Amino acid sequence: MIIQMEGIEKSFSGNKVLKNVNFSLKKGEIHALMGENGAGKSTLMKILTGIYSMDKGTVEVKGREVNYKHPKDAEKDGLAVIHQELNILPELTVAENLFLGNEQTYGRTGILKNREMNRETEEILADLGLNVKASQRTGSLSVGKQQIIEIARALMTNADVIVMDEPTAALTDREIDTLFKTIRELKRKGVSFIYISHRMEEIFSLCDSITVLRDGEYAGTKKVNETEFDAIVKMMVGREIGGRFPEYELVPGDTRLEIKNLSRKGEFEKVSFKVRSGEIFGISGLMGAGRSEVAETLFGFRRADSGDIFIDGKKAVIQDPKAAIDYGLGFVSEDRKSKGLIVDFSVKDNLSLTHLSDISQSNWIIPRKEQELYSNLVKKLSVKTAGPSQAAKSLSGGNQQKVVIAKWLSEKTRILILDEPTRGVDVGAKKEIYNIMNELAKQGVAIIMISSELPEVIGLSTRVGVMSEGRWMTVLERDELTEEKIMHYATGGDKYVRQ
Repeated sequence: MIIQMEGIEKSFSGNKVLKNVNFSLKKGEIHALMGENGAGKSTLMKILTGIYSMDKGTVEVKGREVNYKHPKDAEKDGLAVIHQELNILPELTVAENLFLGNEQTYGRTGILKNREMNRETEEILADLGLNVKASQRTGSLSVGKQQIIEIARALMTNADVIVMDEPTAALTDREIDTLFKTIRELKRKGVSFIYISHRMEEIFSLCDSITVLRDGEYAGTKKVNETEFDAIVKMMVGREIGGRFPEYELVPGDTRLEIKNLSRKGEFEKVSFKVRSGEIFGISGLMGAGRSEVAETLFGFRRADSGDIFIDGKKAVIQDPKAAIDYGLGFVSEDRKSKGLIVDFSVKDNLSLTHLSDISQSNWIIPRKEQELYSNLVKKLSVKTAGPSQAAKSLSGGNQQKVVIAKWLSEKTRILILDEPTRGVDVGAKKEIYNIMNELAKQGVAIIMISSELPEVIGLSTRVGVMSEGRWMTVLERDELTEEKIMHYATGGDKYVRQ
């Protein structure tokens, strides 16, 4: 074994989050670590790599017992980590991010070899299918492209073990294929991977073994070729969760939202579609197609150069998010940290921000109503939290996502835009979110869902609009929905708009 962890225990503020957990990794193995949000996966990996200290247990790396005090110690031992939340410095260039802490200089002068680092950066990223300028500011790139830069930075360390925590959450299918090809090639060379993901399709196509944690305890390890989807789900949640998607029962009503020739220079052009009350309208396309940009323009984060928006048949002027909210729009961004949450605020305060008029009187918040709001929303979405005062940043990624969605569960929300609503969310929580979406649609809410997971798009949507390189390609009816047909239009097939 290249890694052997036994009897690991860890508590925070008296709350035991890991209880007698075991985990092992062989050389040249891709080993999935699975469990619901809050099961302890990330905590276990942070103990392995020196971010947290363990309360009890032993860790062996390459046959030697270790107890790293700092992540740099683990890195020197050949352990690299790609965290779920991006560790990108947006104001630095791509090359500066890639070589941060490992800059190339001319001897002892301290003068940077910028030309060499830029060239090497572009070569490394090209191998991963990403063609960007090394001198480009990283913050100007999409979340998916930033994720590839994170992956490249880990691969540059020549690590023996690479821990990947939800590495494909922001990637397109094409980028995932490129990444998997790289992982398999590194595996062939003897590199081992610990792979944390909620995407079952990825696990079963890529990994050799699966270890499951449930409520901070070891639930078991299975070889991928000796198990199946339902068995792993039952290990994770301790119960059967039924069908993957809700039974389709939606009956759309009248047109709630209509977009006519919406354009924004350099991002998308002449986008036109309709969304009816009581339907889930999916938007699909490859990264860079303009999906998120359209969503952010609808919600007022960006301003359109031309085109019109109609809500319930009346022209709407949306120049900022406040105007969008006044028109009854809600928005769940793909980037929950910067556009969905105030991470230093408590869970209760985050939930209250979009419901202030419901819980206040004469500009004063009524504590009883605020507490009732918190209790109702947390219960409705099964948010795992230590209490209303817990900081949002200390929640697991999946529970943060639930809080972002919960913010918009209001009678005032008539149009709900969901950009990657289940990114980083476990299989049980996904089912809960799907059910919430379905119930909202049944109540007459018009839902726009952007998702990179084609099974999710097909399983939930009434209709699906497909974008390619900023152009609106087609709208597919439910009985037309297949992965092949969506990808045909997403890659530019039949270069005309079909409504």
